[in-house]
Amino acid sequence: MIRARQSKSAPVGVVGKVLRILEALDGSATGLQLRQIAQQTGIHKSTAYRFLAHLEGAGYLFRDDSGAYVIGPRLTQLGAGVSFHGTLRKISRPALVKVWRTTKETANLAVVDGHEVLYLDVIESAHMFRMDSQVGMRRALNCTALGKAVLAFLPLDQREEMLASLTFERITSHTIPDAARLRKELAKILRQGFAVDDQEAVLGARCVAAPILDGSGKILAALSVSGPITRISRDKIPSFAASVKSAAKDISSRLNHSN
Repeated sequence: MIRARQSKSAPVGVVGKVLRILEALDGSATGLQLRQIAQQTGIHKSTAYRFLAHLEGAGYLFRDDSGAYVIGPRLTQLGAGVSFHGTLRKISRPALVKVWRTTKETANLAVVDGHEVLYLDVIESAHMFRMDSQVGMRRALNCTALGKAVLAFLPLDQREEMLASLTFERITSHTIPDAARLRKELAKILRQGFAVDDQEAVLGARCVAAPILDGSGKILAALSVSGPITRISRDKIPSFAASVKSAAKDISSRLNHSN
């Protein structure tokens, strides 16, 4: 009986230590060195190293050039999995409907999945001539307002990692062609709080998007409004930007209150 109890309780101790490590890393924007992790968690360095090595090998963590451990993309994807997507769609719906009614254009909700934006919810414009967006649709990050809105608000190290891995396929003649130009665009988006796709994904179409952040400022998703350039003219961009920024702020507030 004693052996049975020990065998059942031993894995729980391991899980507890792994969770302490992950919680410590989640609380650090720049990552932690092995000694810092050991100090913060109270786990012996050799034991912590074994866990870290396993998590890194599985893609849940990675080390930067200084040797600091940070949360890896696989763990981030788990946190934004199907369950979270469903919650996000439900909480975002009222704000998405408000944008759709205010602008009378197609309203979209999306997250980043790999090197693409994944559309979670779409409310199409009632106009005969409108943007053709669908739930489940994917588009490249560098040519969409949604993708650029998310990229701009990523932590610098994650943003640079994403930029280094993008292929920069030219969808139209307006598509941003390289990382240098995209960096300048992202800096502008970060300053103004919204992104614009100016015929970069579809000729004749314009899209305005805003980031959806959690209570700590971490980027979760983006919301946008899209339509033809004849209706979303350049002089109307500020009003469309105000609409999506207000909606994104409302969603962020709802998400924080739901936690």
